[in-house]
Amino acid sequence: MSSVLKRAGWRAETALFDGYEASMRALGMERASDTGSAIVSRLGPLMRQHQIARRNMELVFPHANSGEIDALLGAMWDNLGRVAGELPLLGRMDVSGQGEQVRIEGLDILHELQRQQRPILLFGGHFANWEVLVGTVATQAPDCCLVYRHLNNPYIDARLRGRRASMGGHVFAPKGDAGARIILKSMQEARPVAMMVDQKMNDGIEAPFFGMPAMCASGGARMALRYDAAMIPMSIARSQGPNFIVRIHEPLARPVATERNAAVTETMTAMNRFIEERILATPAQWFWVHRRFAKDVYRKAEG
Repeated sequence: MSSVLKRAGWRAETALFDGYEASMRALGMERASDTGSAIVSRLGPLMRQHQIARRNMELVFPHANSGEIDALLGAMWDNLGRVAGELPLLGRMDVSGQGEQVRIEGLDILHELQRQQRPILLFGGHFANWEVLVGTVATQAPDCCLVYRHLNNPYIDARLRGRRASMGGHVFAPKGDAGARIILKSMQEARPVAMMVDQKMNDGIEAPFFGMPAMCASGGARMALRYDAAMIPMSIARSQGPNFIVRIHEPLARPVATERNAAVTETMTAMNRFIEERILATPAQWFWVHRRFAKDVYRKAEG
């Protein structure tokens, strides 16, 4: 495809994106959240991601019957629909913990480490409305480096970065070589780095996830170990509608292993264990719709 046609396609996508966002903003947060839920709950089961999510749930909950899996799938689409409805209005939400919609627990843990001027790696997963979690981190650590996966459409990507900036984010590191340099500089300057660690990374390392092999992005863990950074888990849970509880958890223990690669694998295993615990606590609120496990896991399950 020529660059001219590609840009025209991006602009067309962006026009649709802008129209959708404007329509949701006109509804207000509560109605947009409910509307998103209603739309996606109807459309989600028709998409191929529905079967991906079902297979993932069957792998994680092998003793659940089909009715239980169906109920969990329905609750998952409700949450993802709410995310879709809420995203256009996040710039209006008070994510500082001072408003009514977001409560923050464990801030003393983060503030103490900031006082010590230690390098910090904040990590979490795609739960509830994860963009609220990103915004909360940005308000509490304004100099934080936010690691993200950039979109193919540069116009929409710029809009999403602008939204995060309106919530307090200023330093963005796209995944890849360019982002790695930004993360490295942040670690060297003892500025916090925040990233999600629950997505598959084909060129990462293998670590167990619910007892099954999964490819993991290890760059953050490697840099955290190199600079002796505190590795702080963070989580978010939806309480009701567009209302959330954000938690800052106690830092992970340093790995026992002394060999570098073994220490990284041990650290990624500990991070995966944290994500597992959050999934078991709020299973309907995780992002089930991607192939998280190694290919062999799915082949065996399908065979």
